[in-house]
Amino acid sequence: MTGAAAGKVLRDRNAGLYLTAVVVSGFGTSAMWLTGGIWVKSLTGSDSLAALAVFAMWLPVLTGPALGAVADRLPRKPLLIGANLAMAGMLTSLLAIDSAGRIWILFAVLVLYGVSGVLMDSAESALVAHTVDPRLLGDFNGFRMIANEGMKLLAPLTGAGLYARFGGGAVALLDAASFALAAGVYALVRVREPARPARTDRRGELAAGIRQVWGSTVLRPLVLAGAVTMLCAGLNGAALYAVVDDGLGHSPTYAGVLYAVQGGGSIAVGLLAGPLLRRLPERVFTAAGIALFALAVGVRALPYDAVALVASAAIGAGLPCVLIAAMTAVQRETPDRVLGRTSATANSLMMVPNAVALALGAGLVAVLDIRVLLPLIGAAGLLTAVLLVADRRVGSPLLERS
Repeated sequence: MTGAAAGKVLRDRNAGLYLTAVVVSGFGTSAMWLTGGIWVKSLTGSDSLAALAVFAMWLPVLTGPALGAVADRLPRKPLLIGANLAMAGMLTSLLAIDSAGRIWILFAVLVLYGVSGVLMDSAESALVAHTVDPRLLGDFNGFRMIANEGMKLLAPLTGAGLYARFGGGAVALLDAASFALAAGVYALVRVREPARPARTDRRGELAAGIRQVWGSTVLRPLVLAGAVTMLCAGLNGAALYAVVDDGLGHSPTYAGVLYAVQGGGSIAVGLLAGPLLRRLPERVFTAAGIALFALAVGVRALPYDAVALVASAAIGAGLPCVLIAAMTAVQRETPDRVLGRTSATANSLMMVPNAVALALGAGLVAVLDIRVLLPLIGAAGLLTAVLLVADRRVGSPLLERS
């Protein structure tokens, strides 16, 4: 059954094109994600500015509902093509950066990078829900996770190598080419989109995604659980280098090994997500993933390499479960007319806590031993998993009342 469903997804022309576009553009994005910080650091010598380069790409997630409303108002296939071509053009402007005085160009492009990412994710999510068999959405989102994580394993090394040999301009051109190629792939998608609804009041449009998430007894608990879990994930991520240094006694480069193992765990769960979502209730699948993630975070406090490697794989396998389940539920439960903004709203509600926790975690690591901090994070994750499944009565999940 697993192989049959996977085969159906991969044989579906539109699904295959969507996944190809994710792989192509994701390769360039992952390369630029790492290179942006390196570029800023090398030109300015500032660790703070280098960290802001990553934050600049995250910042537009805060405007997810507004950008999702744009995706709902425009034809989605042309939006995907146009946004990819626009990014390909904007990235070439980075060739003008030759000194610290022009680093503002990079920050401006990175912010626009984040804006286009939110827009394209919203439009793509809506198109996928419109063209892929609803029974295969979990499989598709699992494969999408595999594509994203696979690029994260390969592309950063390519980007770093290109930067070391040819400079940041070479990475910018690689990324521009990936966006141009993705635009061509999206142009091949065959889809007849429903007519866009007449424009209503603007404030109502912006709130539509929030109303859809909060008013659904299916979406609300999954998105809330996702938000708490991603908060825990951000705190765990902030503690990574303390685990590597203080806990395991390795150099910071060992973090790359743990990241690679974590990526392998995410690829594995991407293969299993669709079949599991067909066999288990969404909340059970999600809670199991959160519990696995939470237990792995807690045992990371133990100072053993073998434990750290197994825990990293378990984190990689457990953490994506809530994201896959929530976004699949959004695609299945949401009317097309508000699907773009609902997708963007759900994504913002789950991802913003991660960014906040990265900053909060940096302060906590400085004052709290990881042998205390990590078990506390794990306990919070386990509590979230328990609350998610403890009361499955419609309209009264415990997670909302806690």
